[in-house]
Amino acid sequence: MFTGIVEELGEVESMELRGDGARLRIGCSKVLADAFTGASIAVNGVCLTAVELRAGSFAADVAPETMARTNIGNLRAGRRVNLERPMSPAGRLGGHIVQGHVDGTGEVLGLASIGNDNWWLRVSVPETLDRYLVWKGSVAIDGVSLTIASMENRVLGVTIIPHTFQTTALGKYQPGDRVNLETDVLAKYVEKLMTWRGSDTLNLERLKELGY
Repeated sequence: MFTGIVEELGEVESMELRGDGARLRIGCSKVLADAFTGASIAVNGVCLTAVELRAGSFAADVAPETMARTNIGNLRAGRRVNLERPMSPAGRLGGHIVQGHVDGTGEVLGLASIGNDNWWLRVSVPETLDRYLVWKGSVAIDGVSLTIASMENRVLGVTIIPHTFQTTALGKYQPGDRVNLETDVLAKYVEKLMTWRGSDTLNLERLKELGY
């Protein structure tokens, strides 16, 4: 499990296509401090398994499903990527619960300065994800935990503060860029509970009776 708090900006060293999948190598340092073969590292919000560890880099195999569902397949040598190690049991949940399981991708519509080194990022989202995104809710964009400041007509808006702008890949976005989106997993569980039909129908009234 991750928190959406980026630890390091890595750089793609190579992307070797292998059939419908790929072998990706990322140059980095901080996330390698306690890495081992088989360790999980989130790359732009995608949970990947580290293999072929070297001084200053690691490789990861990318499955065809990941290539199709995320923006990993668009990465090329020299591209900066957000990196995060899994949360430790003694760590703090500084962002929100992020699984590293990308739900889909959105398209950057714009990144504009709003003064004092703050930025306004607008992203169009797929219709299938729209119902999980709410005003003041959480979303992971390329692995960065952000608070939705506006949500209208399948376009979400978030404020990028100076620290986030400087320490993540968000500051390099251009209109048309494809970004990974992971919605709040709690919303998916609530939806499943609300649509479940069994011996005891669960709806808003029933939830209130149960004290929720």
